Amino acid sequence: MALIRYLLYFAGIAFFTWLFTWLEIRSPGSLRLHVLVNPGDLHGTSEFSPVELIQPLILAICGVLCGWVARDFPAQRPVAFLFGGLALIFMIRELDYFLDNYVADNLWQTLAVVAASLLIVYTYRHRRRFRVAWLRLWPSPGLTLLFAGAVVHFVYVRFIGHEPLWLAILGDDYQRVVKLAVEEFFELMGYFFWLVGTLEYVFQARAISTREPQPAAVRRRGGQRQKSVSGRY
Repeated sequence: MALIRYLLYFAGIAFFTWLFTWLEIRSPGSLRLHVLVNPGDLHGTSEFSPVELIQPLILAICGVLCGWVARDFPAQRPVAFLFGGLALIFMIRELDYFLDNYVADNLWQTLAVVAASLLIVYTYRHRRRFRVAWLRLWPSPGLTLLFAGAVVHFVYVRFIGHEPLWLAILGDDYQRVVKLAVEEFFELMGYFFWLVGTLEYVFQARAISTREPQPAAVRRRGGQRQKSVSGRY
């Protein structure tokens, strides 16, 4: 079963990566990685790119999956709330351009702070349950992939997408679309890791919930019985 899942992950990521590259090769500019919104726009944006727009969708799927875990598997609720809350905060961050320009300026920052504050308060209030749930998960493939996605998104992309780096590499041939393309594709890779990690977390949370926990009294009686048997010999 796990082998089939990982083959499906591979096929899904390969398909979307091929689709985006095929679209741009077949019709140059179709990915809209450098759009000038108005005549006075000097920098351009990639916010209207399909590569960019699929990222909030991935985060929404992760949030829904974590919400399902929190509802159906109470033992994992604190961890599921954490992952789901992080997905919500990341999604707000990815929609910052649209929230600021089409709703209200700096709205995304307000929403992100509110969501982060609620998440911190909830996790702190349920820190003991969180610790128990976390220890039942760690280490696991799901958490490893979530960690890998976070490293790609918060470390690798931050350095690779640094504009002075591309100015130093390309010099006079620098074009901002090159920097944006590399940055957005690496971000998408990080979110693919996050999605696969969330799916694996869901499978593990379900597996944990289906195990029959052995009551402490039963364990004590079993230990006393073993001692009595060994004492006879």
